[in-house]
Amino acid sequence: MLQSLINEEVIIRLKWGQTEYKGRLVSADSYMNIQLSNTEEFIDGKSTGSLGEVLIRSVFHGLLDTQCARVRESS
Repeated sequence: MLQSLINEEVIIRLKWGQTEYKGRLVSADSYMNIQLSNTEEFIDGKSTGSLGEVLIRSVFHGLLDTQCARVRESS
């Protein structure tokens, strides 16, 4: 399912707290490790700045949000 979202803009929310990363999905592996480009970080809904390219390990995120749908992480 994640492969169909490659090159789409997504929001990744971490499992704890109010930290989110918004960027373009570059890749995702079978463990749900996620690589984003043009990434911006948000804490409590406020932008903290641009990060560029980031890798988010699957153990840290809990929710993937796209403009089309919300998909809960499958374990």
